[in-house]
Amino acid sequence: MEAYAKAVLYIIPVFLLLMAVEAIYGFVVKKNTFRSFDTITGISSGITNSVKDLLGLTLVVIAYSWLYEKLALIEIESTVLVYVICFICIDFSSYWIHRLRHHVNYFWNEHVVHHSSEEFNMACALRQSISSFFGIYSVLLIPAALLGVPPKVIAIVSPIHLFLQFWYHTRHIPKLGFLEYIIVTPSQHRVHHAINPIYLDKNLAAIFCIWDRAFGTFQEELDEEPCVYGVKKAPQTWNPILINFQHLWLLIKDAWRTSNWLDKFRIWFMPLGWRPADIKDKYPIDYIDDPKDQVKYDTQASKALHIWSWVQLIMTHLFLILMLINFADIGFPNLFIYGAFLFIHIYASSELMDLKKSAILFEAIKCFGGLYWIWQSGDWFGLNAIWAFGTEITSAYLLASFLITLGFVVKEIKGSETLIISKA
Repeated sequence: MEAYAKAVLYIIPVFLLLMAVEAIYGFVVKKNTFRSFDTITGISSGITNSVKDLLGLTLVVIAYSWLYEKLALIEIESTVLVYVICFICIDFSSYWIHRLRHHVNYFWNEHVVHHSSEEFNMACALRQSISSFFGIYSVLLIPAALLGVPPKVIAIVSPIHLFLQFWYHTRHIPKLGFLEYIIVTPSQHRVHHAINPIYLDKNLAAIFCIWDRAFGTFQEELDEEPCVYGVKKAPQTWNPILINFQHLWLLIKDAWRTSNWLDKFRIWFMPLGWRPADIKDKYPIDYIDDPKDQVKYDTQASKALHIWSWVQLIMTHLFLILMLINFADIGFPNLFIYGAFLFIHIYASSELMDLKKSAILFEAIKCFGGLYWIWQSGDWFGLNAIWAFGTEITSAYLLASFLITLGFVVKEIKGSETLIISKA
């Protein structure tokens, strides 16, 4: 985990720089693809995903190392060839994992957050799941195991494969000629994120588009069919933690409400969108049937609240960076406490962006919980060793954060809490 923490520490400025370049370019060419709260939600989602991975909060049911020990037919020396084979095997596996997530009710819950943005930009790429509880996907790496790809090579190549999927989340890069027949491009991935009927569940490949072309899931971006982004059941929230579990909650409610015992079981493994016959009319769900009817979610927040939300995002990054730098020194179980603090911090600031009165409750838990930790330990997770006045400044921030949030709750959250605006 320490190695992963270092990798995340190095990759954060790269991602932020690329998003800044995209935003500046959009401003210059007068084609802005970012919205304030949507962007904050995307970045916050990426942080929650990183924290979950750092804490190892996934039960590995089938480990690749076990498959390698049991199935390897040959042994490949650690040369360039083994890394090439590994990359291709991971990409092949990624296609089928992705396809599974788009077609099975339970697995969609692990992926819906990535599609939840009604914009399409590099911040959207950071919307990664925290709702994957069981590590079962190694079974799709059986080809790599059979070919004798060592686990350490998988461990090195997997994050590289993931990071290479970041760049094509943009509306500013047009079709790329002959490359459209080789790799996944921004044009192809725009199709993948669209809810237009012709585009649904298409272009599932991660790096090489050959898998889509071979298995019948390829769709070209059409000039006459502009992409409309999001999901058919709009989340209607800026809270990335809630978005991660909305579909799961729907499945739980449907499984509870149906009187058919077979349906209580099979709902989890049925195709995406399937619901028991005895409840789908009784408990209807609003879906976007025609993309032209999409109305983008927004909240009637003041400019001051937008500025404060960005300040809170900056603080989120500073807290995360301390966690990454001090990962070994903080150690377990204190890392779980720190991770919980970060989750509550993001939850509280997201509730405020949604103009929910509950924001003050979660802010109080965060701030007074943090102050109690400082009082009983005399330190903020090793910050004293890095910065002489760090703990005092952290205490001042926590107190100020609570008071400022209280001010916004009193002044801005009244009457109708949200307003949806702007047709796609």
